[in-house]
Amino acid sequence: MNPSTAQARVIVDELARNTVSHVVLCPGSRNAPLAIALHDAAAAGRLRMHVRIDERGAGFLALGIAARTGRPVAVVCTSGTAAANFHPAVLEADRAGVPLIVLTADRPPELRSAGASQVIDQQHLYGDAVRYFDELAVAERRAGQNSYWRSQICRAWNAAYGEWRCGPVHLNIPFRDPLVPDLGEDADDWYESLEGRPRGGRWTELPDFGALPAFVVPSARCGLVIACDTGAQAASEWAEQHGWPVLSETGGLGLTGGTAIGSGNWLLGVREFIETHKPEQVLCIGRPTVFRQVQSLLSDAAVEVLLVRPDSDWPAPAHNVRQVGQWFAEPTKPADPDWLAGWQRADAAAGAAVTAVLAEEPWPTGLRLAAELVDALPPEALLVVGSSNPTRDVALAGGLRPDVLVHRNRGVAGIDGTVSTAIGAAIVHRGPAYALLGDLTFLHDTNGLLTGPAEERPNLTIVVLNDDGGGIFSLLEQGAPEHGSSFERVFGTPHGADIGALCAGYHVPHVVAGTLEEFREALRPAPGLRVVEVRVDRSRHRDLHARLRAAVSTAVLGK
Repeated sequence: MNPSTAQARVIVDELARNTVSHVVLCPGSRNAPLAIALHDAAAAGRLRMHVRIDERGAGFLALGIAARTGRPVAVVCTSGTAAANFHPAVLEADRAGVPLIVLTADRPPELRSAGASQVIDQQHLYGDAVRYFDELAVAERRAGQNSYWRSQICRAWNAAYGEWRCGPVHLNIPFRDPLVPDLGEDADDWYESLEGRPRGGRWTELPDFGALPAFVVPSARCGLVIACDTGAQAASEWAEQHGWPVLSETGGLGLTGGTAIGSGNWLLGVREFIETHKPEQVLCIGRPTVFRQVQSLLSDAAVEVLLVRPDSDWPAPAHNVRQVGQWFAEPTKPADPDWLAGWQRADAAAGAAVTAVLAEEPWPTGLRLAAELVDALPPEALLVVGSSNPTRDVALAGGLRPDVLVHRNRGVAGIDGTVSTAIGAAIVHRGPAYALLGDLTFLHDTNGLLTGPAEERPNLTIVVLNDDGGGIFSLLEQGAPEHGSSFERVFGTPHGADIGALCAGYHVPHVVAGTLEEFREALRPAPGLRVVEVRVDRSRHRDLHARLRAAVSTAVLGK
């Protein structure tokens, strides 16, 4: 057996022993030893292998699987720019706390210094975005390496799963030729046993971290819970028990109980309401990333912020966070019953106002589309929401759906790889899956649709809200009329892409839903991967949101 084959077989075996059940592989020459070892392990039923030809999409596919399962997923590529294309997914995994094990093949040192092709500096390629980096020694024809290879995989798995917080790790693995297994009678001979621990155990058993989490302790009678990227159900149960209003950055998705405030993101934007209903404390679960009104509340010096995070990297808009912990404890004071009632009355008034305005709008608008989609989701559905307008539309459309699981790439909130993320999450989700993406987000990752005939296909409906460009900028400062001369060219960025033709090129079913009835019909559960396109006029965005804010303010304040 040649050294590269021996090393690759041990690495793959130890990954499986460390409960890595999904591996995403990109084709290449230098990573051939790992590719062949992974193929054999998948054929033996030891893990599930997913093959993709685009490294950027492959990284986000792995991220989607890892985010949905909560377990480390390995992603493998060859050397050179292939490894660099994993970087966006590594950055998202870092900020979102998703466990990835990135295995990049490399040329041995003597070829790097000789000007060989497909060579870049892969040492610490991803900087401090990874929890752990190591370059394995080049495999040699000698004994004493089995324990070293296995130990390093255990170290990587441990760092990815996280003593404090999950995240990505990077192992760079130089391989010397030959890169494919030997043939003949001596093909499996090696200098020592390459077996792992008995009964399929890990080479190094590691402790169960997080057994004694630190708690934050609320102590106000008038408090508010904000669930951000995680913890909506747990936050709802705590709020229901203790009488605190609870709202979510995803609107009513995932919230349960009578204290859930589905219109909370609208209410936080009504200045006069917040002046009379300002919480003494905010219990914030996760990392707020979407709404400026949430950031404004957390920045208020008169509001104490208690933050629940799994690590020591916490957001602090005004650097005034009082406590950071891994979970929340019993409050030290009973809640004021009139406090919750005031929020509930305002929630009902705001929700009715939003519904009334949207009902008068001609189809389609982003908010109405989001409301219809959320309402049509089957029980226990997965909804992957893209950045920019879709994540805001879902949150502002209202409607409580505690039975819907939501995923958003809000670690760094980019539009990279969202199609691949949705496909990865849908592959491991046990139920129907949907995604709501803007057109630029979809176009940014159309290669995610490219799935070989031997690869597993998800049951996923991708809804593309196509407003022919950057609709989110219509709602920001640069979308104001006084900036109209520059807006279309540098912010609106119309593209005129034929999404149906692109889908046809990838052999993915596509339909344009031009009417509300067509949209509802297109959302009916169906097997396989499909795209539903809804074309929206983004010139209406700014005026609609202004009228909605005015309607909510009038309804809540009674003016």
